[in-house]
This record gives sequence, structure tokens and C-alpha cells, in this order.
Amino acid sequence: MNVLLSGQKAFGAAVLELLLARGHGVAAVSCPPETSDGRPDRLWTLAARLGLPLLRSGTLSAATMPGGVDLILCAHSHDFIGAATRGKTRLGAMGYHPSLLPLHRGRDAVYWTLRMGDKVAGGSVYWLTDVVDGGPIAAQGWCFTRPGDTPSGLWRRELFPLGLRLIAKALDDLDAGLIVSVPQDQALATWEPSVGRLPVYRPDLIPIGPAPEGFRVTRDRAAEREGLLRSGPVAFPVGDE
Repeated sequence: MNVLLSGQKAFGAAVLELLLARGHGVAAVSCPPETSDGRPDRLWTLAARLGLPLLRSGTLSAATMPGGVDLILCAHSHDFIGAATRGKTRLGAMGYHPSLLPLHRGRDAVYWTLRMGDKVAGGSVYWLTDVVDGGPIAAQGWCFTRPGDTPSGLWRRELFPLGLRLIAKALDDLDAGLIVSVPQDQALATWEPSVGRLPVYRPDLIPIGPAPEGFRVTRDRAAEREGLLRSGPVAFPVGDE
């Protein structure tokens, strides 16, 4: 398969190495050149060293998609991959989410898993749709949490390696001509807010209609938070935080 990888950091770099080790083509890599604290991003650095085409995070769209892509694979990506972009591929887009979806949708799933006292955590590889973290499941696995776990500790010990195994399993299925697509049970879905992070960037978000009387419309919830109490209620697009 010819894959476009969207991601960042160590997990994104590990998935890139996994793709190459399996013999998949990599059409391009979409990621930030730097981390939030100004250090070179590991995925960007690896892709640049390998001479792979690079797109900056936030610029991947239907207009910038290279041709001949079979699959978009998201590995620690916080970009929203819209329908028009997914439609440029042969198979669609899938990503890894560090929770047992439909539980703990949102950007800080590991934090909320521990904050809510879950004894069992997990990860899900799922097909991207217009519902953030809401698409059908392609592969899923679980692990125990431990007393004293931190989000970073649980991620490194369990959820990072679990993600690599689940992505490999999903790729195995696709290589065998099998598309696994198990709908999420929406009745069990939970969504928790981001903790100190910007909302998912959605370049392909369709225009939002006029707001109901007494409301205004925003695509940037983070920018609205400070003025929310002073400015009145806000209408958010479906699927946003």
C-alpha cells in the first residue's frame, strides 16, 4: 500500500519505521517541524532524513493531497482529516486513539482514563469519519492501569506499544484484502474536554450556517473560552469539543 502518514513525535516516528519495515510506500508525511517547546519533531526529523515529501501540520487537505494514496494513517495526529481529503484515497483514513472507544473520545483520553479511575485502559484503531473519534473500529486492545499511574507513564508503558501492535494488525488485515469496520456503540460514547490544548484543527470543516438568535458561531473554542462568561452562549460545530 501507498500510505500518507499524519502524526508527530516519537509515536509518529515509530509508525513510520513500522510502515517502512513492512515494505509499504510512504507518499508523504504530514507533521509539525517542531514540538510545542521548540525542539525538532522526531517524525519530521526522520522523514526529512529519509528524503520523504513533507507537509506541515494544518496544511493537509484535498488540495494538497498527493495522488496515488491508498490510505491515510494518523499516528498522534491532531489534524482533522475531512471527507474531501479522505475521498482522495483508495481506502480512506484510519488512526490510533489511546482509549477503548467509544469511551474517552477527545484529545486527552489517557488523562481522563486515569482521572475517572478506570481500572482498564486500551487503544483503538478506527476509521476516520466526520465525527471526531467516532468512526468504526478496525482493531482494539486493552491493558490494566496501575495505582500511581500518570498519563505519560501509562502511555509509555502500555498504550504506545499497544498502538504499534494494533496498527500492525489493521495493516495485516488490509494487506490480506480485509476491511474490518465495527460501528461504535454511540449509546456508550463519552467525550471529555482537552486539558490545556487547542481544539482539533479542521481545515475541511464545511461552512456553518447562521447562528440561532442569541448565539454566535465559532470554529475556535479555545479562543472563546476566556470570553465565554462575558460574551454569552456559543454555538459549536457538531463533533467539536
